[in-house]
Amino acid sequence: MARIAAGSFEVGSEDDDAIAEDGEGPVRAVELDAFLISPTAVSNAEFARFVADTGHRTDAERFGWSFVFQGLLPRRGGRKARRQGTSVLARHIPAAPWWIAVDGAHWRQPEGQGSDIESRSDHPVIHVSWQDAAAYCHWADRRLPTEAEWEAAARGGLLGKRFPWGNQLRPNGAHRCNVWQGRFPDHNTGADGHIGTAPVQSFAANGYGLYNVVGNVWEWCADWFGLPTASHGPLNNPAGPARGRTKVLKGGSYLCHASYCNRYRIAARYAATPHSTSGHAGFRCAADA
Repeated sequence: MARIAAGSFEVGSEDDDAIAEDGEGPVRAVELDAFLISPTAVSNAEFARFVADTGHRTDAERFGWSFVFQGLLPRRGGRKARRQGTSVLARHIPAAPWWIAVDGAHWRQPEGQGSDIESRSDHPVIHVSWQDAAAYCHWADRRLPTEAEWEAAARGGLLGKRFPWGNQLRPNGAHRCNVWQGRFPDHNTGADGHIGTAPVQSFAANGYGLYNVVGNVWEWCADWFGLPTASHGPLNNPAGPARGRTKVLKGGSYLCHASYCNRYRIAARYAATPHSTSGHAGFRCAADA
């Protein structure tokens, strides 16, 4: 694991395209004790070892379904998909109709029945809830990072930048992360080399040796989601509200695009209930130093 030394960090954003209702701003100072954080998101292979050792059954497996992006289903989950064994439930998110509730979708079957992870052992595990992530961390004698820890580590030692490498999404035209390329949600060119998830060590690591902290998959944090409050000095090891309904996710995913969801910036944040599962959310572990 990468060791992040104790010190002062800045979190949050006041960028012109910061999403106010997400509570990105204002920029605020935090003081963090030294901590450890995994260089990569937890992979399918790592999660498989956890399941083999514990018999853990994920929330998606217990529910019997999970949300899958329509573009990863044959003909968006139509008749062809059903013939191939993918059963699509009559459930979707009205505000985001590209998310399809697929019967049998879970971490071993990312696109539902008939799909597998045989060629994706080094990809991040997906269709895991916050509860599943916390269970894995407990088994591994680790924990989920706080949002402040995650953001401090993701910045890689840079101050006030949009991305782990600077302010330009594609410096000198080079792709540095796995996000949507093309016209969302109908056409992904795959110009960055990936359709769907990418291996956990894709692209260059940041200044602290962390891979894919933006793009690829959203990552669960320990905190309950809340809006920042005024502070008269640096916050010491902030850990979010004492209670809430949703948990924080950071980093964006392979579905992020400036026209729809530009939350692939370091300061951006998202919220979901602790039992939510989808095909673009995973996690990485942290620990006390």
